[in-house]
Amino acid sequence: MRPSHRHPPPPLAPGVLLVVVLLLPSSALPPAAAVGVNWGFSASHPLPATQVVRGLLLPNSVPRVRLSAASSDALAALEGTGVAVTVGVPNELLRPLAASRKAAAAWVHDNVTRYSSGIRFEYIAVGDESFLLSHMQQYQSFVVSAAANIQRALNDAKLSSKMKVVIPCSSDAYQNTSTLPSKAYFRPEVNETMAELLSFLANHSSPFMVELNPFLSFQHKKNLSLDYYLFQLLSHPISDGHIKYDNYFDASIDALITALTKAGFSNMDIIVGRAGWPSDGAVNATPAIAQSFMTGLVNHLARKSGTPLRPKVIPIETYLFSLLDEDQRSIASGSYERHHGIFTFDGQAKYHVNLGQGSKALKNAPDVDYLPSKWCVLDNNRDMSNVSSSFSVACSNADCTALSPGGSCSGIGWPGNVSYAFNNYYQQHDQSEEGCNFNGLGLITTVDPSVGNCLFTLAIDTSTASSFHPILAMLQILVLCFCTYSLV
Repeated sequence: MRPSHRHPPPPLAPGVLLVVVLLLPSSALPPAAAVGVNWGFSASHPLPATQVVRGLLLPNSVPRVRLSAASSDALAALEGTGVAVTVGVPNELLRPLAASRKAAAAWVHDNVTRYSSGIRFEYIAVGDESFLLSHMQQYQSFVVSAAANIQRALNDAKLSSKMKVVIPCSSDAYQNTSTLPSKAYFRPEVNETMAELLSFLANHSSPFMVELNPFLSFQHKKNLSLDYYLFQLLSHPISDGHIKYDNYFDASIDALITALTKAGFSNMDIIVGRAGWPSDGAVNATPAIAQSFMTGLVNHLARKSGTPLRPKVIPIETYLFSLLDEDQRSIASGSYERHHGIFTFDGQAKYHVNLGQGSKALKNAPDVDYLPSKWCVLDNNRDMSNVSSSFSVACSNADCTALSPGGSCSGIGWPGNVSYAFNNYYQQHDQSEEGCNFNGLGLITTVDPSVGNCLFTLAIDTSTASSFHPILAMLQILVLCFCTYSLV
């Protein structure tokens, strides 16, 4: 067992603290009633679901949560809590669900019906940004059919009046090279599928769920200032005709409204399925800046000022991204993707944001069981001729994103960076002796090698925990594929 100070929140920069203070009557402002958090499961050593629910969600008064996938552990832990739940369907399940109504019925039975008496389901989110440019249309042809089959299964289970089916779409499905919302439109290559999607949503009175990635936008839009993304009053507004935008969020929502209007669905409700800022893994990814963004967003929603195109109307729900760091998330868009958590992987708050608890400090997960106090470092007394290859092996099989430029460990230099990689690999392999070999270059120590804000973590002890794992998800895919080809 390690006390919570094992992962102290890095100190906030004085300038950012001043900005946060200036943004508030905000500690006093309650969060918008429809703010929730994303809870993902791409972690090598996840915090047990019961600890997440009983130690984080409930003590911090989180009203709603969006699960990235149907984790039986998470769903069981959420039963009877009153927390509103959106459950996700991963992209890998879209094809079998689109091909078979029986597969969809089996998925709904196993992941919704069996929990429906104890969980307040709000939405089933079909697909995970299936229109994302980097997916190269591999999921596009399946997503609407999969959603339709899920909807039929809900109808048959007499649950369609209790929850709705939504289809998360990344903002690059409608944004173009311009920063002006009035110029936005859905990408030509998704137009046909998008028309089907919008008709499906409209027929079932379902909202459009958009996924926003402000940090990625900030990296690509060099002409926009950081202030613009952080809701800071000193930011220079963007003029779009007679309309002025002083923050990224409103401009993004109005860009979507413009695209929906051009497609003939001007009045469709909107849910923001993802909005967050990373705290590590890149330049400008720090806890202080993440706090500034999150606080600015929550307070902006609480004011219910709406956007220029929809004054006094805010998205019906907004999900902060994300609850916990996930060391196995894809880093295709950047190393920072693994560091979006409001809490560290072991449930320790990095900064303050009002999730429902008001001005009180966020409560950390109590009684976390860690592996023993042992770390793996580079043995300086060995032959270093093969150290580069060992470093590469460690980083290709572990999480070295904190070593990225701007990351919390980017400045520790050699041999600290090698030791960091070795230790991360060692922890991910449950501190096995083989996990600290590296052709004899590894050395197990009981002295914590952390340096400043560069933390050499200890993994959570998951030996007795039952938790959702990608392998189980793959087994579910195989079962659904069997349903597709054997039971149709």
